[in-house]
Amino acid sequence: MNHFKMPAFLQQYSVSSALGAMLFVALSTAAHAELNINLSGGNFQPMPIAITDCVNEGQATPVASVITNNLSRSGLFQPLPKEQFPERISNFDVPPQFDAWKARGAQALVTCRVSNDGGRLKAEFRLFDVFANQQLVGQQYSTDPASWRRVAHLISDAVYSRITGEKGFFDSRVVFIDESGPAKHRRKRLAIMDQDGANFKALSGSDMLVVTPRFSPNSQEITYMGFPLSGGDPKVYLLDVSRGSREVVGNFPNMSFSPRFSPDGRRIIMSLEQNGNANLYAMDLQSRSMTRLTTTAAIDTSPSYSPDGSQIVFESDRGGTQQLYLMPAGGGSAQRISFGEGRYSTPVWSPKGDYIAFTRQKGGSFGIGIMKPDGSGERILTEGFHNEGPTWAPNGRYLMFFRDPGGQGGPKLFMVDITGRVQVQVPTPNYASDPAWGPLLSETR
Repeated sequence: MNHFKMPAFLQQYSVSSALGAMLFVALSTAAHAELNINLSGGNFQPMPIAITDCVNEGQATPVASVITNNLSRSGLFQPLPKEQFPERISNFDVPPQFDAWKARGAQALVTCRVSNDGGRLKAEFRLFDVFANQQLVGQQYSTDPASWRRVAHLISDAVYSRITGEKGFFDSRVVFIDESGPAKHRRKRLAIMDQDGANFKALSGSDMLVVTPRFSPNSQEITYMGFPLSGGDPKVYLLDVSRGSREVVGNFPNMSFSPRFSPDGRRIIMSLEQNGNANLYAMDLQSRSMTRLTTTAAIDTSPSYSPDGSQIVFESDRGGTQQLYLMPAGGGSAQRISFGEGRYSTPVWSPKGDYIAFTRQKGGSFGIGIMKPDGSGERILTEGFHNEGPTWAPNGRYLMFFRDPGGQGGPKLFMVDITGRVQVQVPTPNYASDPAWGPLLSETR
């Protein structure tokens, strides 16, 4: 006989974001479940999982389709086609037919229900271990109906986290450069979207050329460079996506490059051009005071802090070619960490602190790779014509970058995991470049 435990309400949390207040309640969870994915195995196979359509009680939203798409794109799960489902879940509170799902090859099963609760959307899900005949986790969410996609992302994160043992990354957004028009007269504006390409929104107009947007690690703030098309000095901007407020951080008479936040969000580090050279500076966002970090007759640019804020990785041609260097966050002696063939650029530190991602140009090929902070363990994850600009998912397992085929075409965004096994295109309405992955919405202030 299949054993099924009805939900017992255990704990309530509050989650706030620009998308509106959301509540979720944890349901009963099995204490000794063994279902998991070994992410370090050499002969990895995606886990067969079934995600059934949500039992609908007057709320027509394709929550299950978004969950299926998320888990499939991660490369760690293989959703079963609907035509292979042995049953249709019509009652969320009735236990599934475990033996029937097992016979179809499913190892995990996700069921869900959505309903209208006094004008709010109520969504529930349960994750089952099919072979153990037990529920692993269940949660209930209440939110504004317009936030139904966010509920789907939160459910995806809960399933991903419970089975892999790692944080999810689906409840996050990406800021990037939206490009449209002919190759020689391309319009570039700031845009934002969900990590799966949904909810696209332009954040800047056509009166400015925007480059190098970067997300704060712990808030919904963005910093970027803006060049007025009518003329004038380039400016570094700070944009609060949640409130829609925008301010100028600095107006620099010379060229500035690649502003990026410190881990605590209180400083911005950037490269400023002076007399043909470029050095690194850090700006305190409260006092607007600048601290010079490097003093070389070279081009130092693309700085990125370590997650603990103690070190900075950056690119420099001080040795004759573009290479990656490490130095203390307050400045000082820099140590070269890239020694492979070719030129290295656009370094960015993983949120976990275990890897540094980079772009490597070798001949006419551009590779997206990772290395450990001491320069060891270098691996190229994907290589081809003009891959560039890696950015980390908030869980440190995936990278997004852009790929430009050249000619009259334009760049597109792609996602790759740290093994190089998973590589998928990220849908955008137009051409897209220079992505910056934001933190989990549920973890931002």
